[in-house]
Amino acid sequence: MRNEYIPRPAIIKSIKIETPDTKTYRVIFKDKIFARHFNYKPGQFIQVSILGIGECPISIASSPTQGRFLEFTVRAAGRLTRLIHQLNAGDRIYIRGPYGNPFPLNRAKNKDLYFIAGGIGLPPLRGVIVSALKKRANFGKIRILYGAKTPDELCFRDELDSWNRAPDTEVLLTVDKPDKNWKGNVGVVTTLWNKTNMNNSSGIAFVCGPPIMFKFVVDKLLASGFKDKNIYLTLERYMKCGIGKCGHCNIGEKFVCTDGPVFDYHSIKELPVKERVIF
Repeated sequence: MRNEYIPRPAIIKSIKIETPDTKTYRVIFKDKIFARHFNYKPGQFIQVSILGIGECPISIASSPTQGRFLEFTVRAAGRLTRLIHQLNAGDRIYIRGPYGNPFPLNRAKNKDLYFIAGGIGLPPLRGVIVSALKKRANFGKIRILYGAKTPDELCFRDELDSWNRAPDTEVLLTVDKPDKNWKGNVGVVTTLWNKTNMNNSSGIAFVCGPPIMFKFVVDKLLASGFKDKNIYLTLERYMKCGIGKCGHCNIGEKFVCTDGPVFDYHSIKELPVKERVIF
């Protein structure tokens, strides 16, 4: 029986610089037999570690439709993530998982999809966006609303352009602080509501970003006719074990690592106010 606490070695195949403090890593597992049986779905997360230093939970940024590799995006924010940023292609890194519940893309067949992301919240949504575009005929219109503090902090700039060229797919961008070259919208992500039709009582919304963003985005979605069971959010908590044993990530009676990290809004709003914090 596999020990869930033992990480597996992986080799970094490539590193892509997304922003001044954010990189996307593509890795393959060293054990080819394990690699063939490593299955994940968009929305799940992994525990990434450097031996002797520590580990941290990071959302999977790739889609299983892309091939037998794994991608994750790391912002340099602490000691471990800064050390990960010092690694190079060919270096070894350690991974365990995948953990958690994915985005329920199977529930969205023939429905319109809305992705709302803020800052580093786009990487967890990237896998489900890629999966949806891979089977474009299975869904209605796709709208991607993405905001960042500055233009330099927008991730996946080349992919945003290609997504926008997909059939019946629209990508809307906004920044809080424009530079001299920025020609797009200025303001928080909810200001993009005025740029497209967001009224949809049967649409499915996927939301990820800083916690303070959730309240305002959810309020706008509900006012636009979205049902609370059709609004999915991926929550951030410090998920130490990843399998519901340590209790670090509990919110009331739920564990983000096993009950989430993807939740529908209906299940979150039922939690006590003191546990929901801002939801």
